[in-house]
Amino acid sequence: MSVSLLFKYTLRCDMKRSLLAKDLTKTCEFMVHCQPQKAKLLPSPVDFTITPDTLQNRSSLPKFMIRGRLNATNCVITQPLTGELVVESSEVAIKSIELQLVRVETCGCAEGYARDATEIQNIQIAEGDVCHGLPIPIYMVFPRLFTCPTLETTNFKVEFEVNVVIVLHDDHLITENFPLKLCRV
Repeated sequence: MSVSLLFKYTLRCDMKRSLLAKDLTKTCEFMVHCQPQKAKLLPSPVDFTITPDTLQNRSSLPKFMIRGRLNATNCVITQPLTGELVVESSEVAIKSIELQLVRVETCGCAEGYARDATEIQNIQIAEGDVCHGLPIPIYMVFPRLFTCPTLETTNFKVEFEVNVVIVLHDDHLITENFPLKLCRV
């Protein structure tokens, strides 16, 4: 059985005018229709290591090493994102480890592109100072109402990313970003 998807968006434009003229407002609804993909999906696992040296902004970070694996970055939207994360070492105690799912929408035309990133889900996978060397499972179900297959056209894109966020007790925030490609098979 083949199921196609239909997404509804609303675009609103407000134009402020002078005191004597009434402000103008126009709302336009548009639909994005997406057919299911027929190709076989390759899982594309990603192994990662996070240390102060691998981060862009590494000013005054304590020493730590976190290893992990995402079993796939090409994901079937009806199946969970899985993997594992291991805290090998950390000079400072960990407050929490979270997974953030972000939807990135990009619209463009001759004048340029507008990019809007929205956090649509945040799951805490560990709380407190976790045992070092112990694998922490990653398991995130994609929220049905806020996700869709990745869409790329000439002037419009809907993409997804997952952030692994480690919050240390001294309030340092460590974030590693992984782009995802969601599809329906």
